[in-house]
Amino acid sequence: MEGDERKETAAATTAISRAQKGAAAAGVSVHEAVQHAWASVLGLFRQVTARSEEEAAEADMRTAKMQVEATDEAEAKKKQLAG
Repeated sequence: MEGDERKETAAATTAISRAQKGAAAAGVSVHEAVQHAWASVLGLFRQVTARSEEEAAEADMRTAKMQVEATDEAEAKKKQLAG
């Protein structure tokens, strides 16, 4: 009987751990989406206020860079949570 209780406790602990990791991964995904949205809004603002095509192109490159950095950061955090 005591062995059964230990198995149930271990199974419950494992389920809770998986749920916590899943919630943390979801939080990372939401954070990534917010960073992407912020980069897009900031990029649009910079393009609208650009005084030349060069500044507009630079704003577009900065936006893309910010989005790539957000994705890389999120992937690294998800790998850390998984491992």
